[in-house]
Amino acid sequence: MQRSILITGCSSGIGEHAAFALRDRGWRVFASCRREEDCARLRDRGLESPRIDYQDTDCIAQGLAETLEATGGTLDALFNNGAYGMPGAVEDWPTDAWREIFETNFFGWHELTRQVIPVMRKQGQGRILQCSSVLGFIGMKMRGPYVSTKHALEGYSDTLRMELHGSGIKVVLIEPGPINTMIRIKSQPHYERWIKDKPSVWAEFYKNTVEPRLYANSPPVDWGELQCDATTAKVIHALDSPRPRPRYYVTRPTYVAGYLKRLLPTRMIDRIMR
Repeated sequence: MQRSILITGCSSGIGEHAAFALRDRGWRVFASCRREEDCARLRDRGLESPRIDYQDTDCIAQGLAETLEATGGTLDALFNNGAYGMPGAVEDWPTDAWREIFETNFFGWHELTRQVIPVMRKQGQGRILQCSSVLGFIGMKMRGPYVSTKHALEGYSDTLRMELHGSGIKVVLIEPGPINTMIRIKSQPHYERWIKDKPSVWAEFYKNTVEPRLYANSPPVDWGELQCDATTAKVIHALDSPRPRPRYYVTRPTYVAGYLKRLLPTRMIDRIMR
């Protein structure tokens, strides 16, 4: 019987790559996007693509309902993936900006997840994959809002995994480091809305360090950066393994950060990350 999966954030990057790779492996893939034009583009390429905007509770419910109607009420896997970043110092982000990123990167994930769990409980099995990050367990300068949402996701997923023990539902964290995606480009509107050209003690740093990287035509390749297929390989293992790991590291920087977190005192980690 064909297995089904709902993936969010499929307009580009990790979600898009995973959607086509899993389709080619025989999965029935529902590749959701926030914008209807992106959904239409994926439909033109042969995917089923319900629209899901994590900031819109009604849209989440409708997108899932369309998916379940197509499958006859079952769903084998959910891959929460859609998210965005906001470069800038913690003190410069107003509270409303934090609320918005948490709606997309965390609260919307919870809304979709809690609606999927009863479906998986009824069928006695399922996989919930959460695309976290190396920044889900270690901090990084100028990444405060994104770091905070991913740290929240890590605690959420650990708790959910324990609560769903024995239900047949497996909860898995995928933790990529630097992956070649459009996250820098997609963070530009948020930076321009909340940070750019605003008074700040960090203004010179933004001009000389943040903006050249953010707006570069060919951004510098980060140490250890990989392509999206590296993440998809871990997604496939998490879906196919009878006993998936609770966490899957992706990229060398994630492995290094994991070792540092276990071995070094906090002050030393701070010095390295600075």
